[in-house]
Amino acid sequence: MTAHFGRRLYKGAATTAVAAAAVAALSASQAPGVTSDDHGRQSAAGATSPAPEAEADGNANATGNSPYYTDLPPLNSPNPSPSSTIGTPVAQGEAESGIPATVLDAYKKAAAELQGSKPGCNLPWQLLAAIGKVESGQARGGRVDANGTTLGRILGPELDGNGFALIKDTDNGQYDGNSAYDQAVGPMQFIPSTWAWAGRDGNGDGVKDPNNVYDAALAAGHYLCRNGWDLSAQADMNRAILSYNNSQDYLNTVLSWFEYYRKGTHSVPDGTGTLPSGRSDDHTGENAKPGKEKTPSPGRPRDPNPSPDPSPKPPQTPQTPTDTVDHLEDAGTAKLTAMAGHAFTKKISTRAETKAGKVVGKVRIRFAIVGDTDTTFTGGESVATVVTDNKGVAVAPALQAGEKTGDFTVRATIVGRSVAAPDYRATVTPHAADTLARTSDTALTCTPGGEFADQVEVKATYKDAVADKVAATATLVKSADDATENDKGPYFKDADGKAVRTLTDLKTDANGLIKLPKLYADDTTGTFLLRITTTGGATLTVELTVAAADPSPSPSPSTSASPSASPSA
Repeated sequence: MTAHFGRRLYKGAATTAVAAAAVAALSASQAPGVTSDDHGRQSAAGATSPAPEAEADGNANATGNSPYYTDLPPLNSPNPSPSSTIGTPVAQGEAESGIPATVLDAYKKAAAELQGSKPGCNLPWQLLAAIGKVESGQARGGRVDANGTTLGRILGPELDGNGFALIKDTDNGQYDGNSAYDQAVGPMQFIPSTWAWAGRDGNGDGVKDPNNVYDAALAAGHYLCRNGWDLSAQADMNRAILSYNNSQDYLNTVLSWFEYYRKGTHSVPDGTGTLPSGRSDDHTGENAKPGKEKTPSPGRPRDPNPSPDPSPKPPQTPQTPTDTVDHLEDAGTAKLTAMAGHAFTKKISTRAETKAGKVVGKVRIRFAIVGDTDTTFTGGESVATVVTDNKGVAVAPALQAGEKTGDFTVRATIVGRSVAAPDYRATVTPHAADTLARTSDTALTCTPGGEFADQVEVKATYKDAVADKVAATATLVKSADDATENDKGPYFKDADGKAVRTLTDLKTDANGLIKLPKLYADDTTGTFLLRITTTGGATLTVELTVAAADPSPSPSPSTSASPSASPSA
């Protein structure tokens, strides 16, 4: 068992201060290590002063600024290849560096998946291990089954406003078994409202389960890799960690374990991992805040002669800004339309108001993309949570259109409550071009019954930029004023060699180019028109000439003067 945090100092890491007051509703707290068979209430949630940049991205914390394990790693470096065998005592560094086998596998698989899906994030698995250690003691020492699901749920306290923030149920008890209030869930301690959008299926069983270490590790990886953060840069890594739990002491603790695991680690059997002992919400013993009454631990006797409270009062739950919100209103959002593959130029704005129409600041608004679409918010996520400003307005991140066209909805809700709120309709239109031009000015000519030497190639642009993936149609038309298909003159050939005079399902390539198949001519001579049209209205008409070859001039026959026959005399 590791030494208590209050009894050990680690060079380079700040000691953890403990706040005795309850965490505000904006910081939905939960305590790691409270399991489903743990019926005793924790006395208060711990928190430290928030780091100033932690909320800069506008997203809610994964854990809601939960209490966390404060144990720090040993001063001695771990041995990456411990020589000890089962049953043989090992050095403290070796014991601490051991990570339960299934849990370790989950971290490594999550990091490998992120390396493929978000390579620019550069997520090290050791960061997931550090957070897992601080949040749940590596799933309570690796108490998981063969599929990675914890043996018994790891739950935080009931967030009923009594010593903790008030967060009424958001998942109908699906994840935490509580249909009245939310509780943090699983080895990575996600609150249900965050898991609803951040959850992932890490073990491929078709279920997103916060109690499964593979699912939770992958979700944590995606959470840390949002906002375009590059975790190889220390500033971005700090931002990502602080977004998980907004506390400078939490940051220092996670970074200490991260550096420790980077020095070396090894696998230990599931269920045999070292369990932490110190927690940020521990108000007993050496971690108690000076001047604050210490809460007796189980088995510790109370003062036999306590001083009576001359005027006892029932605990009061202060009303939070979220409690005052009656509804959400649109705050002047313009029409949301974008071409496939392009960014939306307009953003969604929502305002929080009381029943009397007064604006409410400092509440979290969640924007969720709903419908059959691959459009995301900037950073690749389908949900974003933004805090309202002093005018009560939350502006969602910019939308990035995917390749699926059509309508979808962005739904605005307030975190922790159910109030009337607007839905925003958005539309993704197909790739389009506004200009078409040939890539060559060579005249296109052919003799009757022959084939054209040059193939027609055109380039599509949209607002002077290359227009890729634009659908196009090419038709040999009767005339400039009659766009119906011609029944004579030049033609293309289908796969069977038959003549066709209309080509559909054409599409520009990455350079905006379309190269048409070879053209052939029948026996009709004259000037013919090939019309190419694209989505977006760009049109180009190309002239084709079929004419008989000019006859080569015949050489003049050679003649020689012959003497005239003289008449006979």
